[in-house]
Amino acid sequence: MENTANKTKRISTRQLVSMAMLGAISIVLVAAVHFPLIPAAAFLEYDPADIPILICAFAYGPGAGFLLTVVVSFIQGMTVSAQSGIIGIIMHIFATGSCVLVAGHIYKRNKTRKTAVIALICGAIVQTLAMVVMNMIFTPLFMGAPLETVLAMLIPAIIPFNALKAGINCTITFFLYKSISHLIKGH
Repeated sequence: MENTANKTKRISTRQLVSMAMLGAISIVLVAAVHFPLIPAAAFLEYDPADIPILICAFAYGPGAGFLLTVVVSFIQGMTVSAQSGIIGIIMHIFATGSCVLVAGHIYKRNKTRKTAVIALICGAIVQTLAMVVMNMIFTPLFMGAPLETVLAMLIPAIIPFNALKAGINCTITFFLYKSISHLIKGH
């Protein structure tokens, strides 16, 4: 009985350390790599910070991925992305959180490459749709632009940007996860 309790504790500690490492990598990535994808909307910057969070969701489940999303969003929002303030934190939680929850739930049911592809595609679609709504709510507040301006930017900028960002991050996650999952999970 004691051996089982120790093993459970060790697994829990390993998961916590792995999640902290993935969170740190996410923060470093957003600080080091960020650039506009669509010149007409240079304020919409790509960053690969969601990749470690998606890896966490695949390794430990959607709840762990969402928890890491919230923690990383607050740390990023108070440090490397401080200029976007609380609105940036909220939008990051909704963007990444929607993708992580959907992809993580689908993948945890059947951990195959085919399911990973389906999970990541669904996650990217949900993230893109969530960001349409979030941009309609928060971009007028953050940028002081009227809703009509945001609506006019949906097709040429907001939807393509979010689809590209989610698609790139999900594709990289797909190619990285299996090759590093044994390092994260310890087997």
